Amino acid sequence: MTTDLQFDKVINKCRDLFKKKASDYGTAWRIMRPESITDQIFIKANRIRGLEINKTSMIDEGVVPEFIGMINYSIMGLIQLEKGFADTADITAEIAVEYYNKYAEQAKNLMMKKNHDYGEAWRSMRISSITDLILMKIYRIKQIENNDGKTSVSEGIDAGYFDIINYSVFNLIKLGEIDNNNDTK
Repeated sequence: MTTDLQFDKVINKCRDLFKKKASDYGTAWRIMRPESITDQIFIKANRIRGLEINKTSMIDEGVVPEFIGMINYSIMGLIQLEKGFADTADITAEIAVEYYNKYAEQAKNLMMKKNHDYGEAWRSMRISSITDLILMKIYRIKQIENNDGKTSVSEGIDAGYFDIINYSVFNLIKLGEIDNNNDTK
């Protein structure tokens, strides 16, 4: 399966969960400031790193839900950057999904361009290394947020969210390949 089809498969799974949660909770996340969304992504990435290092879990969930959560929160963060945060859940679930699709498509386009230029180097990387890259992106975003969104030579917060989406997709693809390889043994 090609990377673009694998990307679509992962995003479809993430979008499906996003829609189900929007059905359950509405768009209550619209009240979150971007910094709060960044912190939610940090919590998920930090848990993944802890599981990778400790190899044990007190909660019976693996890393897959956390990578899905980072993708969905990153897209929420992009929506918040565009629309600003609100005092209420001010958009419908349907409109939120339209925004979701817009940002997922932008992430895919960026991934395809970078994938071309870097020759799919991520396929040779360890999952734990990609997790570390995600954490580094989060720390960069937090620093930019602490600087009121200002940078002198660096990309902005949105670029960090896009990278987190794509790195998380890569790890979900790799984890799927591991699962598929284990199924054939």
